[in-house]
Parts: sequence; structure tokens; C-alpha cells
Amino acid sequence: MVASGGHCDTAAAARLAIIVAPLVRGRIPTLVEQVTTCVTPGSSIDILVTDHGIAVNPARPELAQRLRDAGLQVVTIEWLRERALVLTGEPKPIAFTDNVVAVVRYRDGSVIDVVHQVAE
Repeated sequence: MVASGGHCDTAAAARLAIIVAPLVRGRIPTLVEQVTTCVTPGSSIDILVTDHGIAVNPARPELAQRLRDAGLQVVTIEWLRERALVLTGEPKPIAFTDNVVAVVRYRDGSVIDVVHQVAE
């Protein structure tokens, strides 16, 4: 079993879910085209704040407007992803086997993802 430490519960139940993270950690981009393991659906997240900009979930346009009205610059998640690629380049994909080593369950007990063994 793999757990998110309550992240998915908090994000799903919050009126406003904000993730704060650096755009790049070391040489690894925080934003990727496809996540390796999903523990919290992106639809549960309203705002991503990074050191390179603020992105708002397109499902929450009123939040984006309120941030702009407050004088903050809002960018798209796609812009942040491109910015990360400029800084780091495209990461090499990780090779996995078909062997499932863990199951990720969502807050309701449903399977949200599985973790595969990394290939040698």
C-alpha cells in the first residue's frame, strides 16, 4: 500500500487547495507531462505557486481573476511546464517492468494508481 499522507483528503475537502513547490528541484522539473504515480487528482488542486509563476486550474477562472485583480501575474500550467523544460531539458523516461509493487488507493478506497518496479 502507498499513502499520500492525507494530501488527497485535504485537497478534496478544501474550499481552496494551493500547492507550493519550486519549479525545479535540483535538475528535476516539478511539472512533467505525465506523472509517475498519482496520489491526488489534478482536478482537486486549484492553484500551483512556484518560484516562476502562479497557475490556476482552468476550472476556477474566478480565482485567476481575483489574483490578477490583486496585481499578481497568473500564467498557465503549460507555460510553467515549458519554462521548466527550458531550465532542465526533457528528462529521460524511467523504464519500468510490468511487475506491480504497490497499489495507490484514493480516499474512498478505490484504486487510483499502481506503482511498477523500476527496470534494472
